[in-house]
Amino acid sequence: MAKKSVADVDVRGKRVLMRVDFNVPLKDGVITDDRRIKAALPTITRVLEGGGKLILMSHLGRPDGAYDASGSLKPCAERLAELIGRPVQLGPVEVIGTAAQAMVAELKDGEVVLLENVRFHAGETMPDKAKKNPDGKLTPEQQQKHDDFVAGLAVLGDLYVNDAFGTCHRKHASMFGVAKAIQKRGGPAVAGFLLDKEIKYLHEAVAEPKRPFVAILGGAKVSDKIKLISSLLGKVDRILIGGAMAYTLLKAKGVAVGKSLVEEEQVAEMKALLDKAGEKIQLPVDHLATDDFKAGAPVAVESVDIPEQLMGMDIGPKTASIYNDIISNSGTIVWNGPMGVFERPDYAAGTLGIAKATAAATKAGAVSVIGGGDSAAAVEQMGLADEMTHVSTGGGASLTYLEGKAMPPIEILDEK
Repeated sequence: MAKKSVADVDVRGKRVLMRVDFNVPLKDGVITDDRRIKAALPTITRVLEGGGKLILMSHLGRPDGAYDASGSLKPCAERLAELIGRPVQLGPVEVIGTAAQAMVAELKDGEVVLLENVRFHAGETMPDKAKKNPDGKLTPEQQQKHDDFVAGLAVLGDLYVNDAFGTCHRKHASMFGVAKAIQKRGGPAVAGFLLDKEIKYLHEAVAEPKRPFVAILGGAKVSDKIKLISSLLGKVDRILIGGAMAYTLLKAKGVAVGKSLVEEEQVAEMKALLDKAGEKIQLPVDHLATDDFKAGAPVAVESVDIPEQLMGMDIGPKTASIYNDIISNSGTIVWNGPMGVFERPDYAAGTLGIAKATAAATKAGAVSVIGGGDSAAAVEQMGLADEMTHVSTGGGASLTYLEGKAMPPIEILDEK
């Protein structure tokens, strides 16, 4: 999937319409983590220093097609201005229309405007609505809203750049329709440096892995990872399971899991999956548990079976040691999902142990890819992100890519 990147196009004097992912966490209107803004800086800098007129698009939160002050990108515009050392104009609330067009028309080479939250317009997420309609298609009115928004955005740019990997599993207007519209006019639609890097590492990790290839999967619901597990079974050498999803798999093996979180409707399917996987899937052999999720103290469970009054909260030290040994001998490591409730210090040891083992293996020559979401948050929180080969910016998007599903916003970009 070799796509043209922003390095392959001349941006001087051009209006560069770039989709970024500035969906950052806010508290009282203040950005608490600006990693996603910083991740887009190489592409932004390339356009500005190359003499392009930069028009940025992003969403923030989930406003449902209407203005919501808490979803304004103003904090992002202010932070970006600080990072690049030049003014960043914020577009009008209406997102598209004459005011936005006038603002873009006044841009000089090397200047930048950030359009307001694209989800303030109902047309942005309209493709999602089709799934909820009886025939699976948009109504004429819904289609018109989508088409109007695509046209309103596309008129602002001479070329399109996608640097928003975290949203590449969604066929939203600013991710797909705009790229298609600009291509139809004869303009380029290319990848930004961040998207290019995501494709490189996620593709190489799965298509051309250094052996042994180990996948580490955690998180709450095994239903979120069934397709990923099935997809990886034929590619990896081992799959290490942690998090609450492990208890559904353990129950499928006939292990007692106490009051642990279990997706009962998935137990039968997990039994079939375990039978198919053989020795490839490694499950926890001990646990850290509690009798009360909110107020209970940690209890070490030294066996694989969890007493009926307890619920599992993290992998235990024996499991961590087994996983550490497997990771230390790996050539490629893909990690998606924490081993326990890492947000709480009492139950962070399993995830921290995996993070340290992965960092050590990377230092020894392994390729490590952290699949966004909670895994990325964990390694950042633990100060180990810089010790990994690649930390993905997209949780859901990285899952979609690793599962081998279609990703139209990437597929539509110009081929090299």
